[in-house]
Amino acid sequence: MDADPESAIQAMVDRETAAWNAKDAEALLDLFHQDMVWAWPPSSYDHDPVDWELEFGRFDRERWRADWQGLFDTHELVRNERTTRRIAVSDQGDAGMAVVDIDTLWRDEATGEDFHWLGRTAKLYTLMGDDWKLVSHWGALEFDDGRPVTSPD
Repeated sequence: MDADPESAIQAMVDRETAAWNAKDAEALLDLFHQDMVWAWPPSSYDHDPVDWELEFGRFDRERWRADWQGLFDTHELVRNERTTRRIAVSDQGDAGMAVVDIDTLWRDEATGEDFHWLGRTAKLYTLMGDDWKLVSHWGALEFDDGRPVTSPD
């Protein structure tokens, strides 16, 4: 286990980024806690969670692998820029959060249509023995109040 939880959480963010870049479903899945939940706002401006969806449901390795591999097999990753804005760790050192700005652009190889994840997200982590696992995450949200968020070209 890393003696510095903030460094360990940043390493998790970096491993996730590398998994997306490599379009490596197995590496991505290895980051997730068995109870992982991923909520998605319908758009990056739907800040009210009353409208959010749980399209993936609770983590199911086989189902999630098929979904992510389907994306990887049919889409080109045009860019994947990520900037960690904040890392917070609980006083007990067993839970953490990374606030990450993302600009991830996928292009459908058959239609040329773009699929864009742009905005700010929070990734919640839990310490399981000696390993950190991503336990919850929500889709990217954009803000028009002057806060720096990664932006497209």
